[in-house]
Amino acid sequence: MTRDAAPESLRVLACQLAVPATARAEDRDAHLRDAAERLRRALSSSGPVDLVVLPELSSIDYGRAAFDRLDDLAEPLDGPSFEAWRALAREFGTHLAYGFPRRGDGGFHIAHAVVAPSGALLGHYDKLHLAQYGASMEKDYFKVGGHLFVFEIGGFRLAPIICYDIRIPELARTLAVEQGVNVILHSGAYYRDPSFYSWHQFAVSRAVENQVFLLSLNRAGACYGSSIFCPPWVDGDREPTLLSDHDEVFQLFTLDLDEVAYARSRFSFLRDRLPSYDLPVVGRARDRAEEDRPAALQALVET
Repeated sequence: MTRDAAPESLRVLACQLAVPATARAEDRDAHLRDAAERLRRALSSSGPVDLVVLPELSSIDYGRAAFDRLDDLAEPLDGPSFEAWRALAREFGTHLAYGFPRRGDGGFHIAHAVVAPSGALLGHYDKLHLAQYGASMEKDYFKVGGHLFVFEIGGFRLAPIICYDIRIPELARTLAVEQGVNVILHSGAYYRDPSFYSWHQFAVSRAVENQVFLLSLNRAGACYGSSIFCPPWVDGDREPTLLSDHDEVFQLFTLDLDEVAYARSRFSFLRDRLPSYDLPVVGRARDRAEEDRPAALQALVET
């Protein structure tokens, strides 16, 4: 179903999608067909939707078994993922944001693209920060991106970021302050390794400190799940929304620009920033505890 997006509200369908093992291009393409059919059923019963959002690398499994086959599984911008999701975007008259491994001139990228209700590609973002800890080994396979991507729906300015990007605060701040973004679409493939349990704290912090809506969307599965949607202000009356711990789920959220205006008018975080924090550092006396530190640790502190 379609609707004309009102400038003050945005209906977003968050898809915590299950992704099977994808050892071959045939597996990827079968998954895309199956996932599109499940999403078609969800859209048929959801009412009008302005934007559908899928997780990081939503076309393939996350892990070495798939990444070792990127020569077969990676796609150009107009590849199988684009064809599958543009057909659905046109059918339901909605924007659709999806993840896929992009084959570029210099190697492979973890990409997120957006198609318009017309089926046209609005643009794509290549992940800027590659994770190399816990269950992640992205630097072994992928190249970093080199640009931001911002698009508009009605009165909303939106931008995708991907997984590990959220732990680098400068990116979200740049999008909110310099690019005027009020919705950050944070797609992830958050495996339940030791870093999993700090993820939600980063999501809430990025939303509140930048006074933006932030959808932090994981894939479904026994070792994934627990996506979180954060409003631009969080307190006892307005809390983040958690999706299922493991199950595939398609959940609709309605975003209202009045919430952004409320947060930014009542809490002056962004207005109170200094023009620059490149300020003089005033020295201080060294105390006894510092003198007792091992030399290597002291050198690290001083740098």
